[in-house]
Amino acid sequence: MAPQPPGMSDAELTILRDTEPSALATLSEDELLELFTRVRRVRNKHVGQYRRQASARVGEARARGEAYSRGQRARDKAEVFEAALARVSTGLAKAARRSAAELRAERIAAARTVGTGPARPERAADSPPPATSDRAAERSPARMKRDASSLAQGARRQARRDARG
Repeated sequence: MAPQPPGMSDAELTILRDTEPSALATLSEDELLELFTRVRRVRNKHVGQYRRQASARVGEARARGEAYSRGQRARDKAEVFEAALARVSTGLAKAARRSAAELRAERIAAARTVGTGPARPERAADSPPPATSDRAAERSPARMKRDASSLAQGARRQARRDARG
């Protein structure tokens, strides 16, 4: 386990033990996500406490440098939990990549067993090519830009009216 500052509570020590690499290796992705949330909460708590205490000390000491030296223990605790959060984050990323690879393999295997899908009917040589749908024209980038421009113009017009009255 990484060195820890004195004054850690039992709950904090338990969380730190849960973030050791050997403990992380046995956890599922959902369990890692729950642990990540717990560690992040504790880290945020200690960082927030340190910042509040440090800002109060700056007022008392009237110098940031003087106030900085007095907050070493709080800084150390925040740093320990920052390192623990990084370990859990790395473990969670590995588990997510592993899970994504498994899902991809399952999808590929399922697609191979199903086949290529229904056969498309042949088009007669004398029949006209299928018409392009008007829906494609509705979704074109040029059409979306024109629609957005029109909406913006209306909004500007309404804003001018609202400003007058």
